[in-house]
Amino acid sequence: MPEKDLDTRFQEAVEIASEMTQASLPQDVQLRLYAYYKQATFGTINYNQSSNDDLRNAFKTNAWLQISNLSVEEAKELYIEAILALANKK
Repeated sequence: MPEKDLDTRFQEAVEIASEMTQASLPQDVQLRLYAYYKQATFGTINYNQSSNDDLRNAFKTNAWLQISNLSVEEAKELYIEAILALANKK
């Protein structure tokens, strides 16, 4: 059986994540998953500081900025690993 490609594995992880509840995940884990997902789907953040950002968006932006050095492929792999680790804890 051939190994699934990265995009297929990533989509499967996204489906698993969509079944998780936010209440079941600590906020730092939620932010890490958000950052990996954004980096994996949009690439490096194009950050323009805005005074209209609320605190929640500031935390999300900061999480994304912290991993902006990752390639799209690396972010997908880390997202997959994190989701599978969380799914296996249940």
